[in-house]
This record gives sequence, structure tokens and C-alpha cells, in this order.
Amino acid sequence: MFTKILIANRGEIACRVASTARRLGIRTVAVYSDADAHARHVQLCDEAVHIGGASPRESYLCADRILAAALATGAQAVHPGYGFLSENDAFAQACIDAGIAFIGPPPSAIAAMGSKSAAKALMEHAQVPLVPGYHGNNQDPAFLQAQADEIGYPVLIKASAGGGGKGMRLVQQSADFIAALASCQREAQASFGNAHVLVERYVTRPRHIEIQVFGDTHGHYVHLGERDCSVQRRHQKVLEEAPAPGMTPERRAQMGDAAIAAARSVGYVGAGTVEFICEQDGRFYFMEMNTRLQVEHPVTEAITGQDLVEWQLRVAAGESLPLTQDQITFTGHAIEARICAENPAQQFLPATGTLQVLRTPACSTFSVAPVRIDSGVREGDAITPHYDSMIAKLIVHGEDRATALARLDTALAELHITGLSHNISFLRRVAATYSFAHAELDTALIEREHSALFDAPALPIAHAVAGALLRLQADEQHHAHRDPWSRTDHWRLHGDARRLVKLHIDGQTLAVTLDIQRDGTWQLSWDAVNVTVQPLCRTDTGGEQFEADVHGQRLRLSVYRHGDELDVFTAQGHARVQHLDPLRQVDEQAAGGRLTALMPGKVVAMLVTEGQQVKQGDALAVTEAMKMEHTLTAPHDGVVSAILCAVGDQLAEGVELLRLEVAA
Repeated sequence: MFTKILIANRGEIACRVASTARRLGIRTVAVYSDADAHARHVQLCDEAVHIGGASPRESYLCADRILAAALATGAQAVHPGYGFLSENDAFAQACIDAGIAFIGPPPSAIAAMGSKSAAKALMEHAQVPLVPGYHGNNQDPAFLQAQADEIGYPVLIKASAGGGGKGMRLVQQSADFIAALASCQREAQASFGNAHVLVERYVTRPRHIEIQVFGDTHGHYVHLGERDCSVQRRHQKVLEEAPAPGMTPERRAQMGDAAIAAARSVGYVGAGTVEFICEQDGRFYFMEMNTRLQVEHPVTEAITGQDLVEWQLRVAAGESLPLTQDQITFTGHAIEARICAENPAQQFLPATGTLQVLRTPACSTFSVAPVRIDSGVREGDAITPHYDSMIAKLIVHGEDRATALARLDTALAELHITGLSHNISFLRRVAATYSFAHAELDTALIEREHSALFDAPALPIAHAVAGALLRLQADEQHHAHRDPWSRTDHWRLHGDARRLVKLHIDGQTLAVTLDIQRDGTWQLSWDAVNVTVQPLCRTDTGGEQFEADVHGQRLRLSVYRHGDELDVFTAQGHARVQHLDPLRQVDEQAAGGRLTALMPGKVVAMLVTEGQQVKQGDALAVTEAMKMEHTLTAPHDGVVSAILCAVGDQLAEGVELLRLEVAA
């Protein structure tokens, strides 16, 4: 076994690898960029080496600097994690050439599976089921259209070197094929430097099921069951679970055999994932092979009781696989939720900011714990635009799917994050939909359940208002003097107290009248709403935890405050409330025409000119941040009065791009 390894990654996967290495007595070396100098993964490792600027191109993608760090520190092996250089065959070969073990598959296997077209040709030879389609090298548009016509519509055009949903177009009829092909090829060339595409029959209501495989240097292969990853947005996974609902032992054996055949065909070593697209009737087709550990590997660890990172380390050190196929067993059900800094209501726009509060449920890092959290950040850390927006992975395990679902909802409710937008409430709604709860899974689940996921507030307005006022009143009492005549919480010698508080919640401004009666009961009213609140007790000394009866319902509320922003959490959900302090007047009319960057990024397209009239919803400009494009649209009809940036400009969050005046 190795005595020292270098982890060529960052964030939660670097922390995850370091945790297993420490348990095995292996010393670890972290690498870090300018942005990660104080990151959690740096502190968890025994040594750390600075490798460059904040941008991945200046640091985590610099193979020569990472290799130099491994040599300088005496690391015997490099673990690439996932992303960055994990599927770069040239980097793997450079490690081997330098006498350093690469904790992953051979470079030849990475190269063989790196092209979707080449991989499917290999799979066809290995008799692994494929979706009917054309995966060859002839890229003549007329020829590809003829192939699509023969396959039958709808068809999917996919970039051969693609991933993450880029370079992909669904075509419903022959007349639309050529235009869709050209668009797909342009995007593929821009994203991957390769315009090569393949054409496949589009599977309606597909499920995305993947098989975890392992191989060693002694020719042994096993699979560790499947994961269902059908719940996706923007072709990226949101919830993953194991085992796949409805999977029979016979179908698992068939898919496992096919995945092992795929791995064996390229002489695979280490951890790999063979991804299949599946029909609702159970038919399955090879989609691609990821030649690395997957983000969702913890659900496999939970149902097998195995540490897959330990398996990686042992195999890379030349040991045989720890178990044979008949020794691998599956227990219970596990679900993983990806906690991301993003705004689901704005097409999942990634968010940046500081984690002002990060409070987690009782959890463990053990593979079969009922609740487990894998994260690379701590309270007070920042989510920056330089890397992906994942904050953490929440994994739950139970004896069956129903128990796992219940634990997932409870754990999500107890996971409190403030300081930036996140998807926790969205994840709770997804898990509560009829489709997910009844395991009616396919990759269009989010679109199909749109009204249940996006049209309802995360927390009842009355609960949010009550929580905000409880915290505001508590803070006033905390700062008051003991002398009752100096108190500012509206205490009176005679009669009831009344105050008017303005709050902004879910896009609406509420003028809330608070009547504090002599018996301690609160009467809240706004518009035509009347709510009775009975404050009961404060359950902590910091003024963040409260209990109250809100209109006959007893609640436990956690309320975190940062200036005039209040985040209210209950078992039902979370709401962000802004206290509109009358002493801080904002000229909303003057600000209304300013259109600003929602996050740091670069201007890649300006779609309007000064003086142009636009309608509400029209696209105005396109920016790029966190490896994704984001379109700025007109909030109302108007005239573009000023353009304040140019294509190629780098933008900080909040920088004004253009101004839009209401048309006369």
C-alpha cells in the first residue's frame, strides 16, 4: 500500500479521498489555487502545494504543475478525483512515465472511452446493447440526415466528445434536421473543440441507470449494483438512488454482465461507471462509460457497506479486488441529494456568496450511516464563480425506500444554509412529488412536475412573517437596557402595543401590523390576513431558535439574521425575508431600469443596440459564468437607453450591463 498520495482535486471529493487515506494511515498532499488557500481540503491534508491562479486553467488543469508537486513531495501516487484531469489520458500517462501511480484506469482505457462514437463502436464489438443509431465518421450533413430518416424520428444529435448536455439537439422531423445539426456542431466545436456528432433514436420517457464496476490488475472484474440517476435538470443529476426502483435480480445481472463486458473490452482497472439509457419496459442501451469515480458513489457505498475509495487505493497499489461477485451484497436503500448554490426559479442560475450559516443534521462520514454529508466547505467559506456550485452531498440510508425518503426530507429540513440562493427547498419538493414518491422515474420528471416544483412557496407566508417578527423582537429586547423606560420593544405601562413592520417575502411587500396584547399574545394583520401568534419560548441563548403557536399550529423556528435579511426555517421549509427598515430608504424607481450581472462572469453576446425597443422576456445579453451561459432578459417592455459593457468584458457581481427605460 502507498504511504503518501497527492490529491489532484479540490472541494468535497478531495476531502472524501483524504478521509479514507487518513483512516488507512496514508499521508496526503493537497494542491490548491489562489482561491483555495484556506479551503477545507487544504487543512485536512498533511501537506499542501500552491499550483496557481484561481481559474482552473491556471491551477487544477495544469498537469505539469501537479506532477511537479507530486515529485517534490515524494508522493507515490496521484488520485485525480472527478472532473479536472480525472479523465485526461495524457495526464495519466505522464504520471506513469514519472514513476508515479495513477489511481485510475490505464491511459488506453481513458482514451478508448473518451469519444462517444469510438466507445460505441467498441461496445458493438463487445455485444453490449446500443441505442439504434449512427456512430461512424461520415459527417456529411446529407448522409447524416439520411441516417436519421432511416432510424426514424424523433432522433437525438449528440456531440461525440460532449457532456453535461452541451452539443445535444432533439429533432422531431426530417425538415428540421439540417438546421439542428449545424447548431449542434457549432456548440460542440465551441465547447469541446470537436464538431463530430452521432445520431441516435430518441428514447421516450428514458431512465438513466448506471452500473458501478471495478477491475484489478489481475484480470478480476465485479459490479457493485446500479444507481438510478433519472432526476435531472439541464442534463445534470439532482437526486440519485440505489438500488434502482423496480430493478429485478435478473435485470441487474444482465446489466452488470454488460457493464463488465464493457470494462473488460478496454482492459479497465479501478473504479468506473457504465451508464445506460433504459426504456420503461426494462430494455437498456449503453450510453457512455465514465472512467473515474462518480459524484454519486456514496449511495453504492451505503447499500454495499464498502469504501470505494479504499478499493481504488488497493487496486492501484496492485492488490486484488477485496471481494468476489458472489461476496457483494446489497442492504436497504440509499438516496443522495446534491446541495447546490443556485436559483431553481431562475432556470437554476448558479449562485455565489458567503455561507453565512451552514448548520447540518446529525450525521457521519461512515458509508452506511443513516445520514451522511460529504462537503468541502465550512460556515464562513465562499462559493466562488471559479468552480462548480456544489455545496455538499446529503446521503441517507434506510431499510427500504420509504424509510430513506422520510430520512431525506427530515435531513433536508435540518440543513440550514444562508448567505446565498440554494436548492434545498426545491429538492424537498422533488422528493415529495407523486412521481418521485411512487418511483415513476424518467429524465423529464422535473418538467412533468413543474407546477408542484416551482409554483408554490417553500414556507407558508404566515410562518415566515411570524419567524421574522420573533427574531426582530428578540433582537430589540437583547439590546434594550434593564430599565423598562429605555426598552425599544414597545413595552407599555398601560394597554397593548402596536407597531407597523414592512417585510419583503416571495416578491411581495407586506405592511404588517403587530399588536402585542397584555397577555403576551400577538395579533398580526396585513391585507385581508389575520394571524394569532403566541410566543412560547426561546430554545437557545443566541436568539436564533424559537417555539411559537402560529394560528393554532405549534412550530419550532430557526431564524438567522444578517443585517436586514432574515432566513426563517421550520420543518415545513425555508423563507428569506427582508426587513424594510424605514430609516433605509431605497429609490426603487431609479433602480428599476438598471440591469446588472447576477454573478461574476464574462459578456459573450450583446443582443440589442441603444434605442432598440424590446418586449418583456426578450433576450438582451448573454454572460458566461461557472462554465454555463446565462441569458439576461427584459423584465418589462421598454427602450434600451444605454449599453454599459462590451462583448469580452469581465464582470463583477452587480455590475450594470445596460439600462432599460419604460416606453413612453
